[in-house]
Amino acid sequence: MTSLADVGRMRLVAQRLVASDMPDVTSVVRWMTCMQAQDLPAARIAMAKRAGTRSLADVDATLDSGAVVRTWPMRGTLHVLLAEDVRWMTDLTRERQNRQARRTHEELGITDAVYERAEGAARTALAGDGLLRNELLDVWRAAGLDVEGQRGYHVIGLLATRGVICQGAMTGKQQRLVLIDEWVPQARELERDEAIVEWATRYFRSHGPATLKDFLWWTKLLASEVKPLMPTIMESLECVTVDGTDYFMDPETPERYSRHKAATAKPMLLSAFDELLLGYTDRSANLLPQDFELVVPGKNGVFFPTVAHRGRIVATWKRPAKPGATVAVEPFSTLDPVVDRALPRLSRALPQ
Repeated sequence: MTSLADVGRMRLVAQRLVASDMPDVTSVVRWMTCMQAQDLPAARIAMAKRAGTRSLADVDATLDSGAVVRTWPMRGTLHVLLAEDVRWMTDLTRERQNRQARRTHEELGITDAVYERAEGAARTALAGDGLLRNELLDVWRAAGLDVEGQRGYHVIGLLATRGVICQGAMTGKQQRLVLIDEWVPQARELERDEAIVEWATRYFRSHGPATLKDFLWWTKLLASEVKPLMPTIMESLECVTVDGTDYFMDPETPERYSRHKAATAKPMLLSAFDELLLGYTDRSANLLPQDFELVVPGKNGVFFPTVAHRGRIVATWKRPAKPGATVAVEPFSTLDPVVDRALPRLSRALPQ
């Protein structure tokens, strides 16, 4: 019988945090569908760990190639996803994202007229190699637009959800904002129902065991849109019931878990905002509810990097100033000696 603890450890296998068969970063993102990425350094670690590389340069090269794009496909939050998926995903979520942000835009004075002026200036300024965020803000200031405080950030997000811009090549530690028509000249186009079926199927395969409620929270799609399509979605998935709740997953996940169960018990370091936590609305399979505020102090939305053991989050960690030094941990209770002994090795293995 599958337990909630099994669900948490099976997710390690499904997300390729254990026994990854992903040959490169692009393959990781294709498998994961979307990975939360408002914290770019954390997202780079999350991608590298699943690709089995210690080189963050491999991640940067993938971003520079345009194969993987960082933009706002859902929840008003930055994610990384395949370039070929950008258009159909943002098409699917655009109306809902814009509706959810409307009140904030009104409070900030981002009217249709302001947006149109910002878009016009951006299309001219970003043509070619694009600009860094601060450079684009300067362009808008020169055009007489008020982009102080959060206004500039929200206008950039609005341009992204409307399919005008995305984040492109790295310049130092930042990405350039680029025109999506130039950076992603060719992308897949899917009909709405086809898009929902594909997105749900890929989510459950890479994140499952997961519930329908998890998927609806993750994408912010409506139950009325997804439920009628569940028979089609289920054609390529397996369902397991745990404590009266149905979880959906890749049919290969149980067998992979059986083969790699011992590895799922080993300690590991996870990046901030990792999909192991951010991929679900119910995180209790990997994080005890009473420990949530230890990972997200004050419930402010900022997820710390974490330490997992036996599939359960047991501590948070901070990277030391000296590369290769052992991370500093804040355990939730007394750490198992197995975790203590593993920390130096895990620290040295962190992608650099």
